[in-house]
Amino acid sequence: MGHYWGNILCVGSSYYSIDDWLYPFEMHEETAKEDLVPSSDLVVHKAENRILPIFEKSLNEKWTEPFYFIQAADTQLGLIVNYGDGTINDQYPNITWEKEIELCRQSVEIINNLDPKPKFFIICGDLLDAMPDLWPDIRKRQQDDFMRVYSDLDPSIPLVCVCGNHDVGNTPTKETIANYQASFGDDYFSFWVGGAHFLVLNSQYFEDASQVPDLALAQERWLNEQLQMSNDLGSQHIVLFQHIPWFVQEPKEDKIYFNIEINCRTRMLSKFKKHGVSKIFCGHYHRNAGGWDENLELVVTTAIGCQIGNDFHGMRIVRVMENDIQHDFYGLDDFPQKIDLNPTQKTKETSSNKSNL
Repeated sequence: MGHYWGNILCVGSSYYSIDDWLYPFEMHEETAKEDLVPSSDLVVHKAENRILPIFEKSLNEKWTEPFYFIQAADTQLGLIVNYGDGTINDQYPNITWEKEIELCRQSVEIINNLDPKPKFFIICGDLLDAMPDLWPDIRKRQQDDFMRVYSDLDPSIPLVCVCGNHDVGNTPTKETIANYQASFGDDYFSFWVGGAHFLVLNSQYFEDASQVPDLALAQERWLNEQLQMSNDLGSQHIVLFQHIPWFVQEPKEDKIYFNIEINCRTRMLSKFKKHGVSKIFCGHYHRNAGGWDENLELVVTTAIGCQIGNDFHGMRIVRVMENDIQHDFYGLDDFPQKIDLNPTQKTKETSSNKSNL
């Protein structure tokens, strides 16, 4: 059976909050592990007050040594079965997400066996598929399964989450933002690792903030302060994470569903370049894509979950060196276990933002 530490239950190698039990304790260990829902506080490293506590600035603002992290996107439990003829309203109450659970479990197994361990694992939005304002009950079930799966992630590897449109709604409200924050932490925040400054943005504020203009304004004011602070402190790198990419191929492309409106895009990209942002990692497109705007690279990573194009279900290895950041995408079935932190130098022309077809 399980073991107690205060209000925490250990079942196998996973830890659960007693407050989050869904079923009576009188069950066998394997049944308990399957049915109990881990507390989100024990699975996701949540930001509070716009700071990720595990990576305090005072301990991480100076460069130390090369490191790497794993970036992924769109676990989106529920989309694979639903993606098809578009009759979402007819299909949605009856969908399942067993395939996404299988793929997410595979991602956990891969990450747990990496050598050396990554500094963190970040998922760039659309963690779940059910819209919070349309299908809250289904979303709760998807969230429970997400927490069950990722509770098996090595506890030494922080799971960091970014919100997507399916997490806060296409037109977010204060209620959908508050609900997201309760489960996954702040919707935008910053953290420092080894001299690199990482900023997580809520991209939905740039897409449609019509119901929350004050929240969008607060994020941009905060962003301006963070960029200036990073410059003042001389951070080694400035890296952004968000769900919706500013563009999917090139900075001046027309507005489509998968990018940000061009006037807002141009204004924000100019700001990022002015402050020396070097990389922006995104999801949303369900295909590998991206490009350059002068010295700023935007990287679009396809999904762990549903694929729209011909890419593999996969994740990205991002190596952070003193004067460079390099990245390689791998399918889940072809993911390396041993990570080299001194790879061959790459250029824009040999960018590793290509699917491994």
